[in-house]
Amino acid sequence: MSGFKKGLKDGIPIALGYLSVSFTFGLQGVKGGLSWWETVLISICNVTSAGQFAGLDIMLSGGGFWIEMACAQFIINLRYALMSISLSQKADKSLSGIHRWLVGFGVTDEIFVMAMGNIGEVSRQYMYGLIALPVAGWSLGTLIGAAAGKILPEIVISALSIAIYGMFLAIIIPPAKKNKGIAMAAILAALLSCCFKWLPILNKVSGGFSIIICTVLSAGIMAALMPVKNEEDGQC
Repeated sequence: MSGFKKGLKDGIPIALGYLSVSFTFGLQGVKGGLSWWETVLISICNVTSAGQFAGLDIMLSGGGFWIEMACAQFIINLRYALMSISLSQKADKSLSGIHRWLVGFGVTDEIFVMAMGNIGEVSRQYMYGLIALPVAGWSLGTLIGAAAGKILPEIVISALSIAIYGMFLAIIIPPAKKNKGIAMAAILAALLSCCFKWLPILNKVSGGFSIIICTVLSAGIMAALMPVKNEEDGQC
């Protein structure tokens, strides 16, 4: 059980961070018209901040499930598949079979970084411990936010709802300072998003498809203009 206990300990700061961010999702869910249990169920089944907020926008705007929602979630959450592939190279023999499926459900940006930073291989016991508290914190934060959304005044809910944007800025700014390509991709995505918000014709595109287009275009353009070079041979 030592691996599980170490995972629990390493997951505490992640859980505390998720508690505050998912609180905002709970507020947004009930504010948009979902019941508290529907909002919490989304968090329990997903555990993905950007994907959940994008999915919530699509649901509230009446977007299509099979095309719009599926494509948006695929684009936004594709990074988790890449993280899981990388993490599988660090897993020991105990993390095999059905355990890879179960652990894959809980792989997020922060959990991936913590696991990859662990010295040596990671076991399934460690990964279960690492995932347990963050998933619980994400679900509990959503529940608290959903409950608060039922009793807090509208002006307070609106003020608290900006917390998610603070989290996204905290994710973007550090790597953008080190890599000009990331900064330019973020700026380009923001400009494209503004175009889909205010320009005629483009503002008729649904929120889900605008997210997909902005993401693919900004990432594709900057990948072509400023490709990442291979550190070993200098090739792109």
